[in-house]
Amino acid sequence: MKTKAFKAAFPYTIPIAVGFLFLGMSYGFLMKSKGFSFWYPVCMSLFIYAGSMQFVTVDLLLSAFNLPAAFFLTLMVNARHLFYGISLLEKYKNTGWKKLYLIFGMCDETFSINCAVNPPADVDRGWFMFFVTLLNQIYWVAGSALGALLGCVIHFNTTGIEFVMTALFVVMFLNQWEETSEHRPALIGVGASFVCLLIFGSGQFLLPAMALIVACFIFLKNKKEAAQ
Repeated sequence: MKTKAFKAAFPYTIPIAVGFLFLGMSYGFLMKSKGFSFWYPVCMSLFIYAGSMQFVTVDLLLSAFNLPAAFFLTLMVNARHLFYGISLLEKYKNTGWKKLYLIFGMCDETFSINCAVNPPADVDRGWFMFFVTLLNQIYWVAGSALGALLGCVIHFNTTGIEFVMTALFVVMFLNQWEETSEHRPALIGVGASFVCLLIFGSGQFLLPAMALIVACFIFLKNKKEAAQ
């Protein structure tokens, strides 16, 4: 049963392996270039496992400790997982002890596979989702470890390497733009961020922008429900 589930899950994770290994290496190399030991990116990938938030955490660890700001920033960056979790409630039913790891290991790519792919009839759905989740995290941890190791032996000017996080968000934005015909949420995000950038400056605009985006979405949702 487990072997069949693994063989069914593995092909779906191959494209993700390529992206995760590259991004994980960038993250590991970035952490090493900032003075962190090999174990920091490895342990963070094992226990945090939140790609974009891990990049943000680099600056949080290097700046003055501010628990409320860190909490709300993490909540805003990963708020989409609340909706992911709600949509997977039915799929995660009757998965036993695996459910805890499925919840912990859910990321954008794992959600896409587990939400869209129905395993063959002779494959256990719980084990299929488990192996999809596990393989994707293994790719991320392996990439982070490899990047940290390379950072120990390869030395060059790493100025600008943190731009990989910006590039990651740009690619995600473009993919979502192409996959849907409803561009209003994306335009709200860009507009709110630009307004808050002008008002609060580049160092303080993120949290107000996130709050403004959420407020706009709630307003549009209430307006749509009232019109129905």
